[in-house]
Amino acid sequence: MSSIPENLRYSETHEWVLLEGDIATVGITHHAQDALGDIVHVELPAVGKSVKKGAGAAEVESVKAVSDIYAPVTGTVVEVNGALDGNESVVNSDPHGAGWLFKIKVANPAEVAGMLDAAAYAATLH
Repeated sequence: MSSIPENLRYSETHEWVLLEGDIATVGITHHAQDALGDIVHVELPAVGKSVKKGAGAAEVESVKAVSDIYAPVTGTVVEVNGALDGNESVVNSDPHGAGWLFKIKVANPAEVAGMLDAAAYAATLH
């Protein structure tokens, strides 16, 4: 099994969050990108869009399928990873780093605290 970074929080739908102050960086987990296969397109949300925890916020298209990426927390999109445009494969090669998708100004930091830690997320994969 791949490494699951300890410094991130996870959703049961395979998104990860790195909280810095009130900004949550969001991406998909190694497990998710591995299940999807080669990613060929990423549809990112617009900056300024309000997102609600559990609602679709972005889409990732792979050679196998198009998958919704759900907002793991409620807030407002403040930045998207423009480096992915034309270089979507970085989501496969570095899903917990350079392959991040978007950043949310978090409305309620307790939502992040309620997410799975690395050990709890790993347990959902078995």
